[in-house]
Amino acid sequence: MLGILIALLTCLLMLHFLRQHWSHRSYPPGPLRLPIIGSIWRIGVKVHKDTLIELAKQYGSISMLWLGQMPIVVLSGYEAVKEGLINHSEDFAERLSTPFLKAVGQEWGIAFSNGHTWKQQRRFGITTMRKLGLGKKGMEPQIEEEAHQLVEAFALEKGQPFDPAMPISNSIANVICALAFGQRFPVEDKEFIKLIEISDHLTKFLNSSSHILYELFPWIVKHHPGPYKKAISKVEAMLTFARNEINKHKEHHAVHEPLDFIDFYLLQMNKSKNDPNSTFNEENLSYCIFDFFVAGTETTALTLRWALLLMANHPDIQEKVHKEIEDVLGSSQEFHYQDQKKLPYTKAVIHEIMRFKYISLFGFPRQCSQVVNMRGFLIPKGTVIIADLRSALLDPKQWETPEEFNPNHFLDKGGNFVEREAFLPFGAGTRVCLGEQMARVELFIFFANLLRAFTFQLPEGVKELNTDPIVGGSVAPRPYKLCAVPRSSSS
Repeated sequence: MLGILIALLTCLLMLHFLRQHWSHRSYPPGPLRLPIIGSIWRIGVKVHKDTLIELAKQYGSISMLWLGQMPIVVLSGYEAVKEGLINHSEDFAERLSTPFLKAVGQEWGIAFSNGHTWKQQRRFGITTMRKLGLGKKGMEPQIEEEAHQLVEAFALEKGQPFDPAMPISNSIANVICALAFGQRFPVEDKEFIKLIEISDHLTKFLNSSSHILYELFPWIVKHHPGPYKKAISKVEAMLTFARNEINKHKEHHAVHEPLDFIDFYLLQMNKSKNDPNSTFNEENLSYCIFDFFVAGTETTALTLRWALLLMANHPDIQEKVHKEIEDVLGSSQEFHYQDQKKLPYTKAVIHEIMRFKYISLFGFPRQCSQVVNMRGFLIPKGTVIIADLRSALLDPKQWETPEEFNPNHFLDKGGNFVEREAFLPFGAGTRVCLGEQMARVELFIFFANLLRAFTFQLPEGVKELNTDPIVGGSVAPRPYKLCAVPRSSSS
């Protein structure tokens, strides 16, 4: 009798499997989908930097994974990524709703919200970022000030080996503080130190296995003490910090002279107070500030850390950058973001750093808002969409030497800078990075100031810094030390 039941159960499972396989025949190809776990087994326990690229080699530029019952479509290579993010921009505009995002308030802010809230908050964010943009009355002077502060911090090391990670993070975080609050904080300020610690903790949690476990099994994990509870408390701590700053601005609100994001937002709240469809309120403002820190601090800081590592490993490229800056701008002249037009090689090196050591593994996944037919494949509504930007930046069809650090990717034969369509580190379409322009300004001003002031050398006895990354949600350099030797011309 038991044998009959086992045989019957086996037959039913086989029939279910065959029916499922037949019903999904129009879906993109992918690994075998197993009961309960789906096809995520193909990725394995430990994700590495080329996991999605290897998946594309086997299944093509559009492939499908299953995380249990959740379908995930991966777009790989420049053409597929471009088609997904631009041609299907509206179809793939929704953010994925996950247990952790729901727990911390996904319906608020810009980066993770959807629908009317997202559209209204993002539109305001774009307008305000432009108002706080470049030039003497914009964010550029604050970025220049932070670059000078970072140069001074490096100079204190007196050419001895040191880890540049913390000074870089402090400077980038202070740029966000200037954007949101209109001021910078001394690095010894207790509240600023707390803010940095919160941001660092959240970054580590989002890149950890604890975060993955919470997203997969929230009904189990949430009933037991663990890292996720501490992460949620850190989110609340950052929101409290933002709310305190908002209250300070309300007390000294300059209606006619808004100086930072909070000022502009409070002005918009006042303008919209009689609009029943308005989403402008203090809670959304708090979450917008949270988004700036989460999305704008680690990304730029990691890129700068990769930049210095690569310069130490490639002294010939470093010297070319320094020589171009000296030849074009001189040693004493102040320079600004618009000067990048005169520095094609420096600009090419910065672009190549972002391409070669792109710091995001999966980016921010999206969700399909309706059934989409793409390249003959059916993508069902609710499917998670991962546009693998890294695969576009390493696409052998688009780059001459994709696996090499080669600034010539962005230079023509005459040494002039060349824009490349496949250069998509900030994404594309309706969800393109809100802070793209500011990030570009930060990277140029910080990088150029540091390369003008120092020669970055390997510590004695070190032949090369390790370029093998630490892979989580981000692709970070391993902790390293280098020597920032002051250049005589910059003294």
